[in-house]
Amino acid sequence: MNSTYPQRISFSDAQTIIDDVAAANRLGVERVPLARSLNRVLAEDIISTVTLPNFDNAAMDGYALRAEDLNEYAKTGFEIIGEQFAGPPKGFVIEKGQCVRITTGAMLPEGTDTIAIKEDSSEEQGSVKFHAPVKFGSNIRRAGEDVAIDDNIAKAGQVLKAARISLLAAVGLHDVACATRPTVAIFTSGDELQAPGQPLQAGQIYDSNRVLLQNLLIAEGLEPVAWPVLPDDPARIETALRDAAFSFDVVITCGGVSAGEKDYLPAFLEQHGQIHFWKVRMKPGMPLLFGQVGKTLFLGLPGNPVSVLATFLSLGRRLLDGLQGRAEPRSLLRAQLSQSITKQHARLEFMRGDLHIDNQGMISVTPNAATGSHRLRAAAESNALIMLPEGEGNIAAGAMMRVLPYGRWLS
Repeated sequence: MNSTYPQRISFSDAQTIIDDVAAANRLGVERVPLARSLNRVLAEDIISTVTLPNFDNAAMDGYALRAEDLNEYAKTGFEIIGEQFAGPPKGFVIEKGQCVRITTGAMLPEGTDTIAIKEDSSEEQGSVKFHAPVKFGSNIRRAGEDVAIDDNIAKAGQVLKAARISLLAAVGLHDVACATRPTVAIFTSGDELQAPGQPLQAGQIYDSNRVLLQNLLIAEGLEPVAWPVLPDDPARIETALRDAAFSFDVVITCGGVSAGEKDYLPAFLEQHGQIHFWKVRMKPGMPLLFGQVGKTLFLGLPGNPVSVLATFLSLGRRLLDGLQGRAEPRSLLRAQLSQSITKQHARLEFMRGDLHIDNQGMISVTPNAATGSHRLRAAAESNALIMLPEGEGNIAAGAMMRVLPYGRWLS
């Protein structure tokens, strides 16, 4: 195997390569109904063709009147000539000393410019008096004060959250252009793997990476397809991976990416496609492999489960985001370290940790003492990865650290 591709690169260089390759292989666009667009990546700018509100309306229940009449009628009483509810206008035309009972959201009757709230009034025999000062223009939502015609209210690359989707519905949209979600195939590999629920033979372990990756991808709104376990047989590996390359946008594998006698994936990519990089100076996850066969991108993750978690969260999601043109960055928090850490190697490290918000809203993170990349329990008992910078040294308790939550931690 030659070495014309980048090897043992820095984490930041791996990010850059992934961004560049993802941009060059950007996926297509499809129309998606708003009702099914949650967490999709918007693929177009949205320019409003209406105003919000699209008419002047009441912000409170009360009485619509002319402010110029207040000095004369506020205490002696305004004549109530009818009621205007939210919905079609009733055609009231206000004259001097008159008002209309109105509910929140209702269109202002012609000639009115102020709403006096119900709580500060008293009605008697068809008239109303006000017991608190009423200012001109009070309690009115003006047309266009939220959104004006030709406003850019959402941009390509933004992620559609519930409030943003609601805004798009408010300007009359039924569907939007979104990036096509990538199709993803999952392979775990190794003769030692056994499916959970089946009896273990000597030397076997249960395949935990398959469900780990499936659930990480499902959490991203994707529908991964898990293929049968790849045996330690280069011919069968080649057949399975070449088949997947014809059918999926992304193939993610676990195991078989180091330099052992049964690590066949680097050779497969070099023979049938190209390698963008192999091995990243990070812990865990150094043997990470990134390549391509035709238009299908291959992400070869190490076999240890914590390595799978760290490499997917830090770089795998970045690849999927890039393919969809996501412009909004993932949450990367800063949290106060609750106890000191001694780092004895030069690589960037993702250490498992537990994020916590106290009663004052301060965020802290407690590192998990388990460091081995096989220590899955430590990952299960944590909710974030603490990013320890490159270089050896001691990190004191109280230091502010960059922290990558597993998922939507703040929600």
